[in-house]
Amino acid sequence: MNSISVKAVTSCVFMLCVLPVQSLVYAQSDSDLEVHTSEHHTTYQATRSYNVFKPVPAEPYWYVQTSAYTKHFKPKSQHNNHQELIGLERHTANSYVLGGATFLNSYDQRSFYGYVGKRFDFADTPFYGKLTAGLIHGYKGRYRDKIPLNRFEIAPAVIPSLGVQYRRVSAEVLLLGTAATMINVGVKL
Repeated sequence: MNSISVKAVTSCVFMLCVLPVQSLVYAQSDSDLEVHTSEHHTTYQATRSYNVFKPVPAEPYWYVQTSAYTKHFKPKSQHNNHQELIGLERHTANSYVLGGATFLNSYDQRSFYGYVGKRFDFADTPFYGKLTAGLIHGYKGRYRDKIPLNRFEIAPAVIPSLGVQYRRVSAEVLLLGTAATMINVGVKL
């Protein structure tokens, strides 16, 4: 064997024999560190989750909004992209939202959405998220099955949105299930 091969074999033997022994010496302190890190990570995750959903002090206000733009993901000739939405929300002192809206659905039927939700302000930015959940009424007749669980022409809905606020004016992008996205604009009263 030449000298390079001997050095390579020696290095491999050293790494296979000495490093595992060295690892055993430090195993106890490493496992303690892992347990501590794991506990800290779990506590950190729980705290972070709580911080997202806990009430955040805010000034209560009324908010009125309207739809500005709608885009269906799979457009069809019968789809209406002019929802004529008018909505009113009450934002509480702990960032919860109570609201209602009337709009023309994708099939030009007058519909109504009553909901509760929460606003999530992103610290030191004009951006926020909002999540609402409630009931939609108005998908009737042959369009009754166009939204899931529409028994008795009333269906549950969950609508996430992202928004930006400048002084009293806001714009939000809403995700309407797998059907469409909508941009709303509104003003604090």
